[in-house]
Amino acid sequence: MHGAGGTLGAILTGIFATNAVNPIFKDAKGAVLPSGGVDGNWHQVLNQLVGVAIAWVLAAVGTIILLKLIDMTLGLRVTAEQEAEGLDLNQHGEEGYDWAS
Repeated sequence: MHGAGGTLGAILTGIFATNAVNPIFKDAKGAVLPSGGVDGNWHQVLNQLVGVAIAWVLAAVGTIILLKLIDMTLGLRVTAEQEAEGLDLNQHGEEGYDWAS
């Protein structure tokens, strides 16, 4: 959810950024330059795409590292017996659903 919204938001920021809201880019004389795609600076969309790619790589690598650490310490999976019994009962000590009724 956050990855999809953040990705879309980052890309659309490059498209819809406008110097009327944030005159960030200026030439040597101080004249305001286009900020985003709607102003004519489509290179900003490329900048945003590079930022999105970096964020994806950092998230993927961080997730893999954390999963490996958890797998080495606590483990990621329950035993086959625990899974067959049901995780609600086995891990939490209560039934999640009363199928007998």
